[in-house]
Amino acid sequence: MSIALKSSVNLDINSIEKIPRNVLPMICFRYGSLPLPDVLSSSIKVALSNRSFEGLQVLQNSELCYPVPRNLTIKLTNEQISAGALYFGIFNGVGSARTQSKMIAAYSFAANISVEGCTTSLMQGQYCNQTIEMFSCGRSGNGSVSGFNRNMVTCRNNFETSCLGDGEMKIYALEIVQIAESLTLSIQNPMLRPMNSTGNSTRVGLMCFARYGAMASATLHDYSGNLNQSPLVIHFPKVGVWYFSILAFNLSKEIGGAPSNVSNVCYSLELQELECPPAKAGPNCSSERYMLQTVLRKYSAPFESYYLPDGENMMSDAADFQLEPLLSNHSIGGLDTWTYFLLNVPRGAAGANLHVRLMSDRRINYEIYARYDGLPSLVHWDYYYVNETNSSNSMFFELYNSSDEKVDFYFLYVREGIWSIALRHLNRTGDISDGRTTMSISLERCPKRCSHHGVCKYALDASGLTSYSFCTCDRNHGGFDCSIEIVSYQGHIWRSIALIASNLAALLPSLWALHQRAFAEWVVYSSSGIASALYHACDSGTWCALSFGVLQFMDFWLSFMAVVTTFVYLTIIDEVLKRAIHAAAAIITTLMGVTKATSTSNSILVLAIGAIGLLLGWLIEFSTKYQPLPCSTSLCLNRLERWPNREWLWNIVNTVKKRYRLGFMLAGFIGLAMATLSWNLESSETYWIWHSIWHLTIYSCSFFFLRSKVTSTNSRHETPTNRNYQLTRLDSFSRGA
Repeated sequence: MSIALKSSVNLDINSIEKIPRNVLPMICFRYGSLPLPDVLSSSIKVALSNRSFEGLQVLQNSELCYPVPRNLTIKLTNEQISAGALYFGIFNGVGSARTQSKMIAAYSFAANISVEGCTTSLMQGQYCNQTIEMFSCGRSGNGSVSGFNRNMVTCRNNFETSCLGDGEMKIYALEIVQIAESLTLSIQNPMLRPMNSTGNSTRVGLMCFARYGAMASATLHDYSGNLNQSPLVIHFPKVGVWYFSILAFNLSKEIGGAPSNVSNVCYSLELQELECPPAKAGPNCSSERYMLQTVLRKYSAPFESYYLPDGENMMSDAADFQLEPLLSNHSIGGLDTWTYFLLNVPRGAAGANLHVRLMSDRRINYEIYARYDGLPSLVHWDYYYVNETNSSNSMFFELYNSSDEKVDFYFLYVREGIWSIALRHLNRTGDISDGRTTMSISLERCPKRCSHHGVCKYALDASGLTSYSFCTCDRNHGGFDCSIEIVSYQGHIWRSIALIASNLAALLPSLWALHQRAFAEWVVYSSSGIASALYHACDSGTWCALSFGVLQFMDFWLSFMAVVTTFVYLTIIDEVLKRAIHAAAAIITTLMGVTKATSTSNSILVLAIGAIGLLLGWLIEFSTKYQPLPCSTSLCLNRLERWPNREWLWNIVNTVKKRYRLGFMLAGFIGLAMATLSWNLESSETYWIWHSIWHLTIYSCSFFFLRSKVTSTNSRHETPTNRNYQLTRLDSFSRGA
């Protein structure tokens, strides 16, 4: 598999550790389900370069996160990956404030993913040159242990004997189709070749490397053992394809000081799969096993459901069931008893969360173990809970409000497929057995319903095959479940006041425009200040006059219009032409407000539109003021020769000095620079202070620009026609002289 990623991120690899993670673009990988970087700090790696990444073969058990470089290349062989879904997500900053609504810097990226496979399943390896031999299996009868029947499946290699030379390896594969108790692999009749060799078969090593889901090797395997010394036993193997690699060694080892003439070792393999009867599981098939039924929740988001044992009342709305009638009551030698519950997470629900809860009227006397595609035990588990202080430290296990009488936890972004949840009932002295314990297992969209501090939303991944959920938190809280308080109540009040009240600065350009009887500008500035105040009141959770999307659009659109209006106001053109420019700017800025309003490129585009409007106004004024007059050929050529002279340029400079107050113009540019600086300094923690300063500076610079224009009574009422007439008469007088 190859992944090539190109992005617009420009990070200095040498200074990545100094960049705050809340503004650091991250790419995270996870096998089988969606990544969630906010719950783990140890998975974030910062020692990166633009070279190919290594070490992703551990994705089956965790997630890995890296800062997004400009160019990323990942190449993995089939020894490093296994069949299934590999998810990778790009996050524009991580941390508790990621789930808040805020304006953030946008990055673009493009990815190209290619997967190459061998044309036949019996030929594998990086170059499809390694033969895979499948075991042939058949049931060999039933066995009985402690009164419980067990099914035995015996598998053998297709050929009676297989031969290997020193250092050679042969690969076998077996598919387990249902939950098994154990898997035992052993060799039969090892023999040395040639027949008259001087070696001893017991001294020859036959190492077995076993791996689930991917080809096994000496460096990448789940289990290993020397089959010539003892069989390899795998307890509670997972359902799916297992690969076994047999490696021969020590064939040429000296025996008694003389070199050995052994060239090959031949053997036959026997594999025994022990299966429990239906409704039984665990060691010696002595425990109860229940396949839970899925019950969809009414009027809820996709895939939201709860699980109940077969026979429970499906018509009731109760999502829990009583444990005591279902527990295993058979104990061998006073050992603790186990009870297993199996459930299926449907395809497409990898972005949901599995919620497990126990409640009792006495002290809970259970330990909980969970495992994907296999039975859990004290040794094999993916998640576990023993007590409040002893539970999984996995990045995707989240414990909530647990006590002696209550257990409450989530498996975050649970993997699709069969899950097994086991209850270990501890046989303690003095244990009271007449209590009542209820258990509920449900598939939910957002943990704790976003802790009632946010809104749970769901969407589809880029492939459209998986639905995932996420929380959008209010301004006071953050985290993937909105459970982290970022701002106190008092702090929230002051921040809301700052963000809303800072829009009073819009009165400066608005009142000045009204004083100059520029009513169109007065409407734009007043509406912009009001829309911004209403938007930030809604964004901070104070009060929403309209929907959030409408208020955000109005805020950005009117801000864009205010910028263009300021530029157009600086020109001296007819009001009809101003209205035309305003109409064209309104259409363009409306499209900008609807599509990617928070993009940084829009700010540059608005300034460009305003500058074009100002330049267009000057050109219209220039063409209207200096109308062409009829002249002879020689006179027109004479004018063209004298046109770009020093006197003409000096007249333009004098005109600018007379038309604009340079002090106010300089103050306007200073205010614009401060507004740009405050915009760039905004972050999740300091957004309220810098954005409030941005309100003050951007409206103040608009006010200074408006004041910079000289609007005397004569110049304001002097029409272009009068000026043209005076210039025409002057030019005519010169020609008459």
